[in-house]
Amino acid sequence: MEEPPHRADQAGRAESGERIAAAALELRDVTFTYRDAERPALRGVSLIVPPEQSLIIMGAGGAGKSTLCRLANGLIPHFQKGQLKGEVRVFGRDSRAHPVHELARQVGLVFQDFESQLFSTSVELEAAFGPENLGRPRAEIGERIAEALELTGLTGMERRAPATLSGGEKQRVAIASVLACRPRLLVLDEPTTDLDPEGKRQVLGIARRLREQAPGAAPTVMMVEHETEEAIQFARAMVMREGEVAYDGPTRELLAQPRFMEEHGIRPQPAAALFAKLGEEARPIEDTEALSQLAALGYRLDARRWEELAANDARRARYGDVTIEVRSLSHDYDGLPALEGVDLAIREGEFVAILGQNGSGKTTLVKHFNGLMLPRRGEVRVGGAETRRQTAVELSREVGYVFQNPDHQIFAETVRDEVGFGPRNFGLPTDEIERRVTDSLAAVGLEGYEEGDPFSLTKGERQRVAVASALATRPRALILDEPTTGLDYRQNRGMMELLRRLNEGGHTIIIVTHAMWVAAEYAHRAVVLSRGRVLLDGPMREAMGRLDLLAQAHLAPPQAVRLGAALGGVTLSVEELARRLVKQGHT
Repeated sequence: MEEPPHRADQAGRAESGERIAAAALELRDVTFTYRDAERPALRGVSLIVPPEQSLIIMGAGGAGKSTLCRLANGLIPHFQKGQLKGEVRVFGRDSRAHPVHELARQVGLVFQDFESQLFSTSVELEAAFGPENLGRPRAEIGERIAEALELTGLTGMERRAPATLSGGEKQRVAIASVLACRPRLLVLDEPTTDLDPEGKRQVLGIARRLREQAPGAAPTVMMVEHETEEAIQFARAMVMREGEVAYDGPTRELLAQPRFMEEHGIRPQPAAALFAKLGEEARPIEDTEALSQLAALGYRLDARRWEELAANDARRARYGDVTIEVRSLSHDYDGLPALEGVDLAIREGEFVAILGQNGSGKTTLVKHFNGLMLPRRGEVRVGGAETRRQTAVELSREVGYVFQNPDHQIFAETVRDEVGFGPRNFGLPTDEIERRVTDSLAAVGLEGYEEGDPFSLTKGERQRVAVASALATRPRALILDEPTTGLDYRQNRGMMELLRRLNEGGHTIIIVTHAMWVAAEYAHRAVVLSRGRVLLDGPMREAMGRLDLLAQAHLAPPQAVRLGAALGGVTLSVEELARRLVKQGHT
């Protein structure tokens, strides 16, 4: 039986009147309500973050995490207006009494919407902007740029325009631009959303390296994050729920409470969730301790139960004709190769995950599937015809595309107009347009939203509107570029279950994703790209078993896969692994 996680005493000390001298961030009974909002974003939050501490902040969407980040550097209340009650101090300074440009000398913030803080024409200039505005000497600015780019893995990309980079590379540029200011408090609002597994490790490695600096030189690091497998690197964790602090204490204790995490919109740590499903008292966190305790308890994989997996895999592998075919496709950007000699065929009814590190060519590849990009060398056929010879309208009937950021494709004033745009362009009669709007919104669970403003919805809801818009054209295949980016665990599950239902209903689904657990649990097939080439292409179970090739592509299988492989078989989820484990003497 899980015990509720305890609350650490940091907030309690703040309420009792004791003040830590020059705390990096201190909140005393803070409540904040955005202008025109119906309810507070933060309610009675008290918090002390001592200098040089590392803190990870977790919780469902809308819990108040980003609001807390904006308080740290004075964006609230100086730029984002509303009613602020309580006290906010940054290194002892009352944030109300000091403008943002003064606090910026102490606090660096990387936004959740990181693209909004990029504006320079090169990576080097982007990193130079902060130190230049702080009035640092030219030689020192050069040193700071080199240090920040080395920390973020961007050395050698100084002259690249940010607009030409992949989403993950842009995210690292945003981080580098803040690191170049050498802030004493570094606030990262979901800094790994667009990063591949290697990129996530790099960013978390940055945080670790910063913390390992000499005493007095290491910055305080606050990071908002949805993923849990790397959270153990942070000593302290805080969970927010509906504007309040639901947990504040040691990270390991939080990760050992899978039910509590799931109830608060956070993906449970897989190893701890596995033991909970097995009905065991232990709640290990890391691979080695999980494997050791499984062995001690007498668990093994039941060979007979593998027949069920094989039968399920065989059943879902009955696909139709080839709907998208790629032949010797190559593409480059300003002479830099993005795709080289790619050959690929996707059949009706498949659920395919396109995997690879940032810059490996994933988005470039899928944009060729519906004519957003046309081949310069090689060819792409959709429905048997070359994309060069088809119009945009013809291709949209075959292949729908949902962008990584739904705001890049949403433009209408109402959800009804947004979803009906494609069918109207087809010249369909009004009653057919209305029927398609109704059916598409029902498919994504947004019935009753027809007259709503799309831009007033949550990101998860806007993403569903974008999917409904694509579905309204009745495409045979649906492409989604990073469909879970920026979504919390519940929204993530909701989106992927929607795609599973669509796939089971006959749609071909193609996702580009960095979330390896999402790919493992939902997709049937993996196509792994590395430097613009197909490194691995096969059924998901086989692909996840190729640890050597995944490592070559800088990809890391999720913990459930790693544990299964260590026990002698490839399992794609915690649920699969739990069903295949038996104790000695049990069947």
